[in-house]
Amino acid sequence: MTESGEYRVTTLELFFDLVFVFAITQLTSVLVHELSLKGLAQVALVFGVLWWMYGGYAWLTNTMPPTSTSRRLLLMVGMAGFLSLALATPTAFTGGGVIWGLGYLVVVLVHGGLYFQVNRNIVRVLPTNGAAALAVIGAGVVRHGWGVYALWTLALLIPIVGPYFIKVEQNFSLNADHIVERYGLAVLITFGESVVAIGIGVSAVELDGKTVIAAVLALALVGALWWSYFARDDEVAVESLNRAATGPRTTMVLYGYYYAHLPLVIGIIGVAAGLKKVLGHAWSPLHGFPAALALAGGVALYLVGDAWFRGILKIGPSPVRLVAAALSLATIPLSRWFGEAEVVALVVILATMLVIEGRAMAPDPATTWDN
Repeated sequence: MTESGEYRVTTLELFFDLVFVFAITQLTSVLVHELSLKGLAQVALVFGVLWWMYGGYAWLTNTMPPTSTSRRLLLMVGMAGFLSLALATPTAFTGGGVIWGLGYLVVVLVHGGLYFQVNRNIVRVLPTNGAAALAVIGAGVVRHGWGVYALWTLALLIPIVGPYFIKVEQNFSLNADHIVERYGLAVLITFGESVVAIGIGVSAVELDGKTVIAAVLALALVGALWWSYFARDDEVAVESLNRAATGPRTTMVLYGYYYAHLPLVIGIIGVAAGLKKVLGHAWSPLHGFPAALALAGGVALYLVGDAWFRGILKIGPSPVRLVAAALSLATIPLSRWFGEAEVVALVVILATMLVIEGRAMAPDPATTWDN
């Protein structure tokens, strides 16, 4: 808590997020090893379920700062649950689903127990969260076939559909400053995974001048994505949420930071997987359509999610981002020349988008003169 009464993210929450970044790393590895629609489906299902309870803990610490010893210890138990499911992520659609689901169940129970201390309306959410965990455990028991995907889909649909019946806007209130900062840090952590992907991709090849240039170009792409989110949107998001009444604010957080951030963060994971492939064959044709699609499609998916998020929070023009998303997909053929050509084209598209937006939002000089 600051002197002005503004509640900021605590170091324990940052420590908690270190486990989250490991889970994101595991998801990137899944996509790299299974760079196909099947791999994308697995990542989307796992991340959708994971992101719901990450948000649950963001809402929890927004309402109940982890200041006492008991709260801190219980949050660490929740971290252990997140660590267990992160470890099981590579095998989540085979036998590892049981461990994943049990870890998720620990996460759910700790979250519910802590939240109950400050808001008993959590009992309305707890059954749906628990049902999602049981669905994943069931998928682990089934182990093979369409039933695994059906149960994982059920686990994802439960949190998506649940809020319509629980009416969260009537039962939960949120501090705008903290919630924007917490989710922003999660997005930043995901960008960090992209930077790690650059390092891993380069480690597989000989380090020379060309390799360094390729790595810098990859970093420029991640930097452009970072710029599109953090140069302004996080600040105006706080202002927008603070202007809203309690009920609409909670709805805006739910739709903006859960639903809209699903494609946004999955897009970043796709970019990380694509960059690993590009840097593993620096300055060579990017063999295979899936790798090129992961890179360009990841950027496009990110931009679509970001445009959706900006629309929900009413924080700026979004059409130019949708145009940039479409143009991003048009860069895929460049990968047949070499992967870095696709990276450069994506950087140019994002940079142009940011310049256009910057000019659109810049104040008219004629109105800024003192009278």
